[in-house]
Amino acid sequence: MLSTRVNDLLEAPDAKLVIERAQAILADEAQRRRAFREWLRDDIKAEFINGEVIMHSPVKRRHLDASKYLENLLQNFVLINDLGVVDSEKALVGLTRNDYEPDICYWNSETANSFEDDQMEHPAPDLIVEILSKSTTGRDRGVKFEDYAAHGVQEYWIIDPVRKSVEQYQLDEPTMAFASVAVLYSNDTLTAITVPGFQIPVQAIFDKQINLETLRVLLKKSA
Repeated sequence: MLSTRVNDLLEAPDAKLVIERAQAILADEAQRRRAFREWLRDDIKAEFINGEVIMHSPVKRRHLDASKYLENLLQNFVLINDLGVVDSEKALVGLTRNDYEPDICYWNSETANSFEDDQMEHPAPDLIVEILSKSTTGRDRGVKFEDYAAHGVQEYWIIDPVRKSVEQYQLDEPTMAFASVAVLYSNDTLTAITVPGFQIPVQAIFDKQINLETLRVLLKKSA
């Protein structure tokens, strides 16, 4: 917990020196973050994490398909039911220290109604989905896992396109940390916590035909 870490620091005899050094480092980092935002373009997928610019390399087909299939279902369901906004990849989420471009984000209608046409930076979403790849697994389970929770993201899904699984987490507000809800596989059903009424078979994230069948069911239910 944040309060525990603060208390541990304040008990150290050199706490003031550590804080002053950290403030200097963070000030320099903030300047580099501003430069990162000025440099970032539509055709570049990059994130600013703990002072470093993280460039993203191309992903494998199974990653692209999982992202496309899930976004297809979530986007259409949210649009038809007027539940907010769903974006993928190029929506910049600006948190206290870091800038992220999650694979998929969902904001409820109250938050989404405040968005403007020329807006680039977005607040913490209600739901974030990250799809694992060899180069991102450490961050998706590490710094992002902690940072998303610390900034109030209510729900987090980690999708493994190799194992065809979904790890579903929900924010535990007293600790501001994610608590595991379920680990789901192809024969299971995924029920969103933050998107009212959104329920799909996990297999619809990985199988084109089942994705189309699921989309028809969602559209019929929303008609």
